[in-house]
Order: sequence, then C-alpha cells, then structure tokens
Amino acid sequence: MAVKQYIQQHQEKFLNELIDLLKIPSVSADPKFKGDVLQAAEFVKESLIKAGADKVEVCQTAGYPIVYGEKIIDPSAPTVLVYGHYDVQPADPYELWDSPPFEPVIKKTESHPEGAVFARGSADDKGQFYMHVKAFEAMMQTNELPCNIKFMIEGEEEVGSNNLESFVKENKDKLKADVILISDTSMLSLETPSITVGLRGLAYMQVEVTGPNRDLHSGTYGGAVANPINILCQMIASLQDENNHITIPGFYDKVEELSLEYRAQLNKAPFDEADYKKKLNINELHGEKGYTTIERTGIRPTLDVNGIWGGYTGEGAKTVLPSKAYAKISMRLVPNQDHKEIATLFQNHFESIAPKSVKVKVTPHHGGQAAVVPTDSAGYRAAEAAILDAFGKKAIPTREGGSIPITSLFQQELGLDPILLGFGLDTDAIHSPNEHYGVKNYFMGIETIALFFKHFKNAAQ
Repeated sequence: MAVKQYIQQHQEKFLNELIDLLKIPSVSADPKFKGDVLQAAEFVKESLIKAGADKVEVCQTAGYPIVYGEKIIDPSAPTVLVYGHYDVQPADPYELWDSPPFEPVIKKTESHPEGAVFARGSADDKGQFYMHVKAFEAMMQTNELPCNIKFMIEGEEEVGSNNLESFVKENKDKLKADVILISDTSMLSLETPSITVGLRGLAYMQVEVTGPNRDLHSGTYGGAVANPINILCQMIASLQDENNHITIPGFYDKVEELSLEYRAQLNKAPFDEADYKKKLNINELHGEKGYTTIERTGIRPTLDVNGIWGGYTGEGAKTVLPSKAYAKISMRLVPNQDHKEIATLFQNHFESIAPKSVKVKVTPHHGGQAAVVPTDSAGYRAAEAAILDAFGKKAIPTREGGSIPITSLFQQELGLDPILLGFGLDTDAIHSPNEHYGVKNYFMGIETIALFFKHFKNAAQ
C-alpha cells in the first residue's frame, strides 16, 4: 500500500511537525494565552493547505476561531467530516512536570517502550487530530484519497465549545457529510485495540460560600463565627453517602439501569486491577458500591471536586478565619441525564443544605450531553475493518468515562453518529502534569485513519 510506505518514509517529518504544534501554548481557558491560541489556529490552517486541502478558512466566532478545510474529489463520493481541537488544558501546576509542558521531549515509558512525546496537548488533542492531517497528506500524495474530506478543528473544546453549536447550526450545508470521525478518546492498548461507543455527559459548577464580611482573626472569632471552608467541606461531604451514592434529590431519576447481560459484556474488556492500582500508586479502589471499575467509569454518573480553595495558602502560618471559600465541582452524566436539568438540581440542593450562618452562590459553567454510538453503522464497520487491517485484531467496543459534549450536538444537528476512533492510552496523563502520547500510537493512528477511508468508501456504497 503506497500510503503506508509514504507514512513510513515521512515519519521524522510528521513527528517534527507535531512537535512544532505542541510548542504553541494554546490554552483557551487563560486570556494571557490568546495570541498563542490564534497562532495555533494559523498553524492548523497552513498544515491543511500544505496537506492538499482546496478550501481552508479560519472561521471567526464570538470566541476562538474554527479552522475549516475540505477536499472534494467527487460530489457523488462519500464524505468524511473530521473534528478535533487545537486548544489545550492549562499546564498548571508547572512544578509537577518533569520537563516544561511546552518544550516537547521524547522519553520511553512502561506503556510506551518505543517512546512518547511529553507535552501539554500531545494526546488531548493535538497529537490525535494531527494524525488526520497527516493521513490526508499521505492519501493525497499517493493519489489514494477515496472519499471527500472536510475538517472542522476548533479552539474552545477545553472550555466547553461555547461557540461550536451556533457554527454547526449556521453551516449545516458546509458540514454535510456521511460520517463524522473524531480522535479524542483512548483505546485499551495497542495489543488490545478498542473503539469507544459511549461517552458520559458533563455538568460543571463553581460554588462560593461567604461568611463574615472580611477575613477574621481565628483566635478572636473562631468558635463564634461560621468558617466558610469548614462549612463548604461539610456540604461537599454530604453530597455522597457511605456507598458513594450521590444524594442530590432526583439525580438518578433518568439513569438507565442496564441489564446484567450488557454489564457482563462490558466487563469482558481486559482489566488488571493490580496493575491499575500500581500505576496510580494507590492501595485500594474507590467508587459506587455494587459496580465494577469498568462500570463506574463508563456507565455510572459521578460527582467530583476538581478544586477547592479559600483563606491563607501561602508559606508559613496565618491564623485566619476566611471570609470566603470556593470549589469547582463536576458531574459526569450518562444517557438520558440532561446536563442543564442536573445543573439545576445541583444548584437547588446545594443552596438548600447551606446553614443560615453563610451565603451560597452557585455558578453553572459548561456542560454537555452523554452519547452512545451504534455499532451497526457503515462508519463503525469501516473503523472495525481498519483496526483489523492495521493491528491484526478485532476492536473491542468500550464506553469511556470522559466527555466530548459536541458528540450529541453532531447527532442532533447533523443527524450523524460520530465514530470515536482514538489512539491514546488511559495512562497518557491527559489534563495532568506530564501528559504524553506514544510515538507508535501516533503513527499507527495515521495508518489506521487512512485505512478507514478505504473501508468507508466500500461500506457506504
């Protein structure tokens, strides 16, 4: 296959280009990186042009731009729409990185003995969406592009894709396709390839608890005035019971209880609990009673505190009774749970459990619906066939605990089920210090994506 030979011959070039992209600190959550986010958009534009796209646009939105590109080889041929994002999570805390987050280095790891690129965004999602650009280049350079292709690469995924919905609704003709291909998920391993068929939704909140009108001396006022941090901790602790079941009234009303047969099939995916704990350096797993780890992270909703702060956190001691305390709380949701409804349930409950000694403010942030993808579509069959060709093994369908809110948007607005063809590993530390992406995963992904196009043309006919 000429495409495979082209990929192998240009591995050094493909890797160096990815490293250049990873050097751009395109953190969408922090305004100080605005120029870098815009630079990343320009990088994507130029990459698509060089790869062979006929029409490339940097589409402005109320926030960061969406880069659109296309190559139409035949209006009657099937069309693949590729989605990805060029923005990345904040790299904080920087001191926990073994190497600077925007100075990529390649190091060997237990999970990636051939080496992995350590940098923020390497696995989520620059390394993964860039595989599609390089697969497109390889197919163009070898005259083996069998389908039309469209790219939609956005810059706000890590802050909730706030402007993507309006873009999709306003550009349905431009985005018209037969399948949507997304690489922003993981697989079990290179030895046990898998395809994600389900993602959880998300409701993300910030809470603020206010006590006295200023910080107080904890000796003078302690014991007489409510401490917002103490109160906040008590309120958060009450959100789950002794079985790690969420106590918000109505939270589980629309959660589907899946059959024992379905759960048994889900648990056939390889899982080594001892290795799982070893890699995380923990002695015991923790979660909702009555469910396995695979179930807890794939088909059950959760509630987690993502950050908590208040009072004095500097060096040394300061005996202060703080005026305010804050927390960021996320809830991962399953199909049928509407993220806006859950946000309202959370807000009503959190305000109701606050004692009169404090005031509470709840601010909903971004959210999204859960999504389940059918396994009998032409796109899924093409993904299965591509993985079988590339890896020599049949892919296992899995549900993933993370959220890509736009998957349900694509289903609703474009009438298409996304194919979640990811090549990262759970050990790649996305959203954490020392994020990395396997070099072999990167090249295997490029090869598999090119194979997907070949098989999709056949499956869609």
